[in-house]
Formats: sequence, structure tokens, C-alpha cells
Amino acid sequence: MDNKMIGPLSTLQWVERGIVKPNDYNPNKVSKQNLELLKQSILTNGWTLPIVVRPDFTIIDGYHRWVVSGKEPLFSMLNGKVPVVIVEHSERSEDIYGTVTHNRARGTHLLEPMKAIIKELLGEGKTVEEIGKQLGMKLEEIYRLSDFSKEDFLSMMTKEVTEFSKAEYVTKI
Repeated sequence: MDNKMIGPLSTLQWVERGIVKPNDYNPNKVSKQNLELLKQSILTNGWTLPIVVRPDFTIIDGYHRWVVSGKEPLFSMLNGKVPVVIVEHSERSEDIYGTVTHNRARGTHLLEPMKAIIKELLGEGKTVEEIGKQLGMKLEEIYRLSDFSKEDFLSMMTKEVTEFSKAEYVTKI
């Protein structure tokens, strides 16, 4: 195997989060909702992708993983550390190419496969709330992807409600 291909993985290490720093050119932006989803993904799956850095610990890929690693409970759970692999490029342009290609290579989710996923999860008895939490989706988004009628979907959302709070009649004196 080519050492250039496997070399970065041989540098895998956990380092203090504070020595890692963002680059000054990343065009990728993520919504607060997706940052929460990323944090939930790490809490659910563990840390599966290291942050890719230059030898000076400037981020090439993984800025948003680095951001959420500074938030609780992840910061405490990780003891203030993050996993990194080091990639050494000879030119800044290669760092930029690395950032953009990592971001673009992740792709986007297509409608029909997402519909099939939602149907499968609902078919397995997963709750709308659980699906929403785990996939970072709002109830309305799950409804649109489910192809259920509005009535059937509302029924699914309320089937687990077994006790309602008592209403109070409040008057001003």
C-alpha cells in the first residue's frame, strides 16, 4: 500500500482541544439545529471521524466536530480532548482543496431514500419523537416524508400518550 494513502491514520492521536484551531477559509456553514444533530450523533455513535489537521494543528476538515467538542456534555466526557490525524501538504492550496473536497464529498440526502428510511423506522415501531431526535428532524419533516395521511400521522404521534394533565378553569378576582 502507498504510504501517502495510509500515512494520516498512523498519526491518529487524542490531543488537547485547545491546541487545535480553525482555518481562515472554510466555506462550510452549519445551522444550530445541525450542530445539535452532530452532537447527538457523537453521543449516540461515539466519535467516529477524527479531525484532520495540518502539522500546526490547524483544521483541514472537522471544524464542526471541533466546535461541538467544546460544548457540554462532550467536553467533560472527552476530558477536553479531540482525536486528530495529521496531513502534511506542501502548499496552502492543498489544504484548501482538502477542506472543500471533504465537505463536498459528503453529498446530500435524496428524497426517495429518506422516505424509505422514515417508513422503515416507523414500521419498526420507532416513535416520531425518537426519529426526530436521532435524525435531527422536526415533526413536520417526518410527516412529509412518511406519506401517511394527516390523521394517521397525528394518531401515531399521540398513541403513546396515556395520561393527560387536568385542565384548570382560572378566573381573575
